[in-house]
Amino acid sequence: MIKPSRQWRFLSWYVFWSLLVALGTCLGLWQWERADDKRLAIAERESAPAMIAPTTPPAQGADITLQGEYLAEHTLYLDNRIVDGRIGVAVLTPLRDSHGQLWLVQRGFLATGPHRRPPEAATPSGRVEVTGEWQKAQAGGPLYGDNREGSRLQQLSLEPWQPVLGAFSYAGWLHAEEGDGVLTPWWEASVMPPSRHVGYAFQWWGLALAALAVMFIGGLRLRRDTSP
Repeated sequence: MIKPSRQWRFLSWYVFWSLLVALGTCLGLWQWERADDKRLAIAERESAPAMIAPTTPPAQGADITLQGEYLAEHTLYLDNRIVDGRIGVAVLTPLRDSHGQLWLVQRGFLATGPHRRPPEAATPSGRVEVTGEWQKAQAGGPLYGDNREGSRLQQLSLEPWQPVLGAFSYAGWLHAEEGDGVLTPWWEASVMPPSRHVGYAFQWWGLALAALAVMFIGGLRLRRDTSP
């Protein structure tokens, strides 16, 4: 009969390694699903149409042209942007289009240097036209304190304008690339290729397989050691 202490050691071995096998398998499946999600995201972006003065929600990655007026007094700045080694901010200005719809336009990079004085970007008045890529609103990363500090934002979000202007017409923002009031473009769509997620999936499954082998080989040795 196996002593209780040895039996507990034997059981603990299998429980520990079984958990590692399950974890590796689940993480591999998660990365595989992420690869499918990225394929869909890339396909959606590549098939997104060019739209002029749209009145329906734009697709992710759509090339949009807007005509309207900037609400210059409501400009805010996305903090801590770096372009070509220069420190600055991204200029965020709401725009009311010719249909009365409210859009948020990310107008580009403004160099400020390391000082923390409130940024100031010149904004054209009257009717303007801007063209850029549409990005649907996304959840940001962790925040350390309030998102807004004066006229600066830690994260790109629609919420800071809503108490004053109300809801934007569509959940997202236009990354302007050319047109009136557009500064140095800095934003690029960041989409990890699906192949990388597939590679991660096989890495996790490989680790799960290795853990399974260790579990059985070590288990056989433990069984021999605990045999009377």
